[in-house]
Amino acid sequence: MEKLREKSEYEGNPVGLSKITATAMAKELDRHLSSFITLYNQYHKHHWMVEGPQFRDLHLFFEDHYTQIHEQYDAIAERLTVMGYCPTCHPAKQMELSYIAHEEEGVFRIREMLKKDMEDEKTIAVELRKSIKLAFQHEDFATKALLEGILIKTEDRCHHIEHFLGEDGLSIGLIATPDDIMEEEDKQAKGQNGKAKTTKKAKA
Repeated sequence: MEKLREKSEYEGNPVGLSKITATAMAKELDRHLSSFITLYNQYHKHHWMVEGPQFRDLHLFFEDHYTQIHEQYDAIAERLTVMGYCPTCHPAKQMELSYIAHEEEGVFRIREMLKKDMEDEKTIAVELRKSIKLAFQHEDFATKALLEGILIKTEDRCHHIEHFLGEDGLSIGLIATPDDIMEEEDKQAKGQNGKAKTTKKAKA
């Protein structure tokens, strides 16, 4: 196929952004696009692999998150085209640009999957704040507003995962490992072989 233009080629934009601003912000948006696609794929994996008594709740929870992220990275890609740049679309290049790493292959405990998602959402929130500050400095207020809306949703997702990983709940034992929910006194009472220490009763 014959290319109309190269990926990095600036086409210009109809909204009055300077080339300096468009180039600087396009670089930021491309990093977010790649990272959101990485997280989208990871949430999809967790949606497929979740099991156990809370299967339905978590299945729908992950689906809600990846659906929301899909809408967000689509908006980011559309903003890139407004600026006169082509979004990064090749999976290999997206992997290079992403500032979060996809979970490795294999099946993990649900609690560990949720922890990974929460850490990645937190990383995205931190990076979004940096881009919002840069957009303000470049007077790119539309990109600033777009990223601020995405940041609010990102923080919400992070907070909702925190609730799933909470210290208390009617079903805490269902997604927690024994060590996760063991009280400190119980941990101190455990013997070196992993069995709880017992005290012999004195004979009457």
